[in-house]
Amino acid sequence: MKTLYVNVRYLIVPVMTVITIVGLYFGGIYAWIGVFLFGLNTIIDTLTKDIHLRADFDNEGNSYGIKVFQYSVMYLMLPTFIILQVFLAYNLYQFVTLETISLTELIGATLSCGLWAGLGIIYGHELSHNKREGFKVSRAIMALSGAAHFTYAHVYNHHLDLGHEDDPATAPRGRNVYAHTWLSHVGQSKFSYDLESKKLKKLGKSFFSIDNKWLLGYLYSLPSIVLFVWAGGVVGIFALLLVWIISNFLLEALNFMGHYGLIREQGKPVEHRHSWDNDNLFTSWFFIEIGRQCDHHVRGETYFWELDDVKGPNYGIGYFSLFVLTLIPSLFRKFVQKHLDHWDNHYATEAEKNIINNLYPSLAGHKVSSS
Repeated sequence: MKTLYVNVRYLIVPVMTVITIVGLYFGGIYAWIGVFLFGLNTIIDTLTKDIHLRADFDNEGNSYGIKVFQYSVMYLMLPTFIILQVFLAYNLYQFVTLETISLTELIGATLSCGLWAGLGIIYGHELSHNKREGFKVSRAIMALSGAAHFTYAHVYNHHLDLGHEDDPATAPRGRNVYAHTWLSHVGQSKFSYDLESKKLKKLGKSFFSIDNKWLLGYLYSLPSIVLFVWAGGVVGIFALLLVWIISNFLLEALNFMGHYGLIREQGKPVEHRHSWDNDNLFTSWFFIEIGRQCDHHVRGETYFWELDDVKGPNYGIGYFSLFVLTLIPSLFRKFVQKHLDHWDNHYATEAEKNIINNLYPSLAGHKVSSS
């Protein structure tokens, strides 16, 4: 029973994504079911904020997680997200050509698709740390949201430059989630572009070579573009752009919440204290332990079901609840400041305190004291 419990508890997103697809199929008010589920999850996350979990191991230290099962689920999410887009395209066709559904239904279907495509990006993140087939599947999942560059930038930029200004995914203090979404997305894409440009130049190949993985990543998004143009023309393009905007906003919101304001001295090893941890019950199950950023950034290739609480800095609330706060920058800054003060005084090294004082002389209103 323990093995069943540990593995089945991570099926929330797959099940809810399928429910969203069914809602798009039946249409009407059901087209909005993906939006409803997102709101429901926020409530559940808030109600369970005081329930915290540890990873589950038997008496001999072996994980209850079944690798074959978990990877099968993650791989199956690729065709699931493709089907999600196909059903949205069908709704577009019904609206534009057949004129059998209303604008309200189309808006609900588009928002539902965008939200669950964005939440499903957690599988693209997890598989990006697999050096074999999983990495390719990750690229394909991210391409459905127009962000195939993420896989390379995440592994070779974010994980190596975490907590430093060279990492676009680490939000500096004072930045809001809206600005961060654009700056992080463009910054990671530029990193991948520069990485491929240097590689191709070294190999003596053209930028337009078939070996240009940055360019290929965007070409992977071409089938989605063709599908939506066919289904809805100009309306289809706007719908796809909205899906991409929502899904990338959710992706960057996760980066924003996981690393906001934290500092690491360049060249020093990444430690548990350089990320915000989240061991809230619902966040852990829903986001397949992506909240365990402290352990994840130290043991990047560790399976998500084996990541554990390492007593790193923690906001104390789940990702859904925290996400709502980020939508109102003034509330988020007020909430997070006490956590930043605690980090500055209990986790930061002397060198990191000096970096904080140099970077944010006006934000803090006071200097971080050295011991």
